[in-house]
Amino acid sequence: MIYPPGKDSFLLKKHIKDYANGSVLDLGTGSGILAKEAKKYIDNVLAVDINKKALKKITKIKTKYSDLFSNIKEKFDLIMFNPPYLPENIKEKPEDKIALCGGKEGYEIIFKFLEQAKSHLNKNGKILMVFSSLSDKEKIESKLKKLNYKFKLIDQEKFFMESLYLYLIE
Repeated sequence: MIYPPGKDSFLLKKHIKDYANGSVLDLGTGSGILAKEAKKYIDNVLAVDINKKALKKITKIKTKYSDLFSNIKEKFDLIMFNPPYLPENIKEKPEDKIALCGGKEGYEIIFKFLEQAKSHLNKNGKILMVFSSLSDKEKIESKLKKLNYKFKLIDQEKFFMESLYLYLIE
C-alpha cells in the first residue's frame, strides 16, 4: 500500500512554503505529495520511503530507499515527517500496517524518529511533524522534552473523535 494523501498530508502541506529552504527531507514520503510541494520552493529535496513501490512512482525528485534514517547520511534544513501513527490493529494486512501503524501504542515510530533526527538537522534546522490524538500527544510531548527539542503546535484539525496536530520542532 502506498499511503494516499489524507487530512494529515494536507495539514502539513499548507505550511511547507513557510519553512522550505536550503535542503529538505521528506521522510516517509508515501505518495510524494509533500516532496512535490517542497520542490515548488526549493530545488534540494530528497524523498525517502521504506516502500520501494512508492519511490518508483515519484518523478523529478531525488528518491532514496530507507527505513527512517538507516540509509541517510546527509543533514537537512527541514525534515518533514508524516509518520504512520495509528495504534496497531491486528486485523490489518501487513502491507497496510507499514503505512498506517506507528507501533503497538501508535507512537513508537515517532519516538524512534525523534531519537535519530537531531543528527540529521543542520544548525537551525527544523522538523515539521504531524500526528494524531490517537498517538498520545502527552507522551510525544514528554519525549520531545526528554530529548531537549524546542517545539510548538502550529496547526491542528479536529474531525470525528480524532484531532490532527502539526508541530514545529527544533
